[in-house]
Amino acid sequence: MDPREALVALNMIEHVGPVRLRQLLDHLGDAVRVLQASAAELSQVPGIGAETATAIAQWEQTVDLAAELQRIRDFGCTLVVPADAAYPELLRQIYDPPIVLYVKGRLEPRDRNAVAIVGARRTTSYGQECARRLGYQLAYCGVTVVSGGARGIDTAAHHGALAAQGRTLAVLGTGINQVFPPENAALFERIAAQGAVITQFPFNRPPDKQSFPIRNRIVAGMTLGTVVVEAGLSSGALITANQAVDSGRLVFAVPGRVDSPLSKGCHDLIKKGAKLCEGVEDILTEFEYLFPPSNRPAEPTATVRMPALTLSPEEQQVFECLGADELALDDVIRRSGLPASTVSVVLLRLEMKRLVRQLPGKRFLRGP
Repeated sequence: MDPREALVALNMIEHVGPVRLRQLLDHLGDAVRVLQASAAELSQVPGIGAETATAIAQWEQTVDLAAELQRIRDFGCTLVVPADAAYPELLRQIYDPPIVLYVKGRLEPRDRNAVAIVGARRTTSYGQECARRLGYQLAYCGVTVVSGGARGIDTAAHHGALAAQGRTLAVLGTGINQVFPPENAALFERIAAQGAVITQFPFNRPPDKQSFPIRNRIVAGMTLGTVVVEAGLSSGALITANQAVDSGRLVFAVPGRVDSPLSKGCHDLIKKGAKLCEGVEDILTEFEYLFPPSNRPAEPTATVRMPALTLSPEEQQVFECLGADELALDDVIRRSGLPASTVSVVLLRLEMKRLVRQLPGKRFLRGP
């Protein structure tokens, strides 16, 4: 057993977490030595009680390490531990960095320039549009978009980044072989191909109330800042925002309707000092050292002379359906003959290319 495999085993023991592991490593030296220690020896480590010491000393009775390593090989994911260069540097700096990360896809050096977009699972069309647009614009500027793969705002943010052909990372609150929510199976495959799906949990770990706050600290910890798009006062997205603050990261909040319960969490964050976010410029100006003005998208009111644009067949098909007169989304779908989900993504791309303009009520026409 090598140190990497020992970390996998320790990660599977119920009573061992990142903080206790750090105490064990400081006292015993390395992960293999921790697994070889007796309960009496482990009990001498500060912060390690009798129950935890017994669980570690008897780890082979509860952990099937060989089976877990075989599942990793069969599933086609990789393991990343804090000693690896691929381990996110910002995540390494938090108080309790994960013992091990299961990764489907690839973590890349450019992911150090990452921003989280989080929010409610039950959301409005306004919230989804904001998340999709911000995801697209950030990815278009070279920022990696990180979210939790959940319904609602998370899903919209991932779709926006994918539409921009940028990188996006989904951090799961389950084992990497668990698809939750189930309707996001195809989305997770696209994310793995264009970025990475990540979790700290072993295989077959189901979602529960404890796993999502644990997941949220990774979302906040591996990013430069967290954008909350829509959230009620009891939303899990506020946990992510608080964890971002605890890690010394920036928090942004998108304002919403004053009479909407889904706006109350964002408005409360703004009252407490979060930066009000009306568009991608509000995020990029906080990171000017990373994104000079020449790399930013133009202001909505600016007149832009775009170079000759290459449109995909789907973009060309949707663009040809539009003209100088307003057209409802349902009419665009009907005229194009494309699936509704495809049309929504394509319209967003065309908006970002300043070829299409969206009017209130989801009506579209050509022009910036």
